[in-house]
Amino acid sequence: MNAFVARLAQGRPLLGLWQALATPYTAEICAGAGYDWLLFDGEHAPNTLQTLLAQLQAVAAHPVLPIARPPVGEPAIIKQYLDIGFPTLLVPMVDDARQAAQIVAATRFPPRGIRGVASATSRASGFGADARYLATAHERTALIAQIESRAGLAAVADIAAVDGVDALFIGPADLAASLGHLGEPRHREVQDAIDTAFAAIRAAGKPAGIFALDAADARARIVQGFAFVSVGTDIGVLANGARALRAACLG
Repeated sequence: MNAFVARLAQGRPLLGLWQALATPYTAEICAGAGYDWLLFDGEHAPNTLQTLLAQLQAVAAHPVLPIARPPVGEPAIIKQYLDIGFPTLLVPMVDDARQAAQIVAATRFPPRGIRGVASATSRASGFGADARYLATAHERTALIAQIESRAGLAAVADIAAVDGVDALFIGPADLAASLGHLGEPRHREVQDAIDTAFAAIRAAGKPAGIFALDAADARARIVQGFAFVSVGTDIGVLANGARALRAACLG
C-alpha cells in the first residue's frame, strides 16, 4: 500500500509544507522539521527533473512523506515523476471525471493503464533490483486530484468517485480566481465553495486536503475534518523569518 494512503487511513490529520525553493539543502532542513509530508512543486516553482530528484534523495533519510505536483496531468510528465521515485502525485487543475480517469491511467502500467514501462532504468524500481515492481507499482502509487476551478467544483463528486483517485485537494487561490475573486480566497463565495466541495468529497468517502491560508485557517480546517493540510511554504518560512528577525532587532 502507498505510505501516504496508509497514513491517511490512521485518521490523524497530516500537516504538510510546500517546497518551492527547489534546492535539496532547504528540502533536507524541512524534512527534519517534523511535518508529515512535503509537497515538491513542479507547477509554480523553478524545478526540473534533476532538482526534484536531488530533493527526493535529500529527504529519503527522514520519515516525511514526499509528494510531487507536476505542472500538468500529462502522461509523459507523470511517467517521469513516477520513474524517479515519487510515490504520490498531486495533479493540478482536474476539472472533470474523464480527465481524472485519464490521469489515473497515466499512473498505471498496461493493462491497467497507459504508463510507459521502465524497470532497469527506473529509480522507483531500485534500478531493476525490485523484481515485483512492475506487478505492484499501482499498489504503491497514490493520486491526489486538485480541485481549483469552477468546473472542478461542479464535478467534484464525479471526480471523487473515479477509481484510482485516492484523495482530493482544494486550492483556494485558483478557486478564488475562477469564481471571480482573484486574490481574495477569504471571500464568502469562495469559502462557501470550499465547504461545498469538502462535503461532496467526504460523502464520496475520500480524504480531503487543502492549502490553508494561515495557521488559524489550518486549525479550523482540521476541526472541520480535512485529512491533510498544507500549512505554508518554505519560501514563506524564510521570508517571514527574515523580516521578523530584522524587526525584532530594530525594536
